[in-house]
Amino acid sequence: MSDHCITLYGLSTCVHCRHAREFLEEHHIPFTCVYVDTLEGGERTQTIATVKKHNPRVSFPTIIIDNGNKVLVGFHVDEMKEALDL
Repeated sequence: MSDHCITLYGLSTCVHCRHAREFLEEHHIPFTCVYVDTLEGGERTQTIATVKKHNPRVSFPTIIIDNGNKVLVGFHVDEMKEALDL
């Protein structure tokens, strides 16, 4: 079990975001998933600003680990395993 605090920012239509989510689920790693494209108004604006702080290109998925101590952009299995000590 992971002791990391993880937030996955993605798009509901993004295949790479889906794969990142499935990876975390398959490894029984707790995480929060935020689909930015389903948010509206101020919540969406605020969430995009949060993503931009960690990933200026605002591309997805953006995975924030331990409040930004580690940030992964895109879905790459080796990077995920390394970042999560798997």
